[in-house]
Amino acid sequence: MGINTETSIETELQIGPTTEGMVRMYIRGKGIDLPMDFEPDEAEEIAEELRASAAKARG
Repeated sequence: MGINTETSIETELQIGPTTEGMVRMYIRGKGIDLPMDFEPDEAEEIAEELRASAAKARG
């Protein structure tokens, strides 16, 4: 499966700070329970990538 592969999997995404000073992206769905913790600087880089991808998707 890749970026351009459609899927019918439904998930829930939660993003927020942890008490340990990390930023957590938590993905949950049928058969999926995936917490991903990032240092704040890493989270900023991910946010920049998301913004750039959104801009590119708009054309």
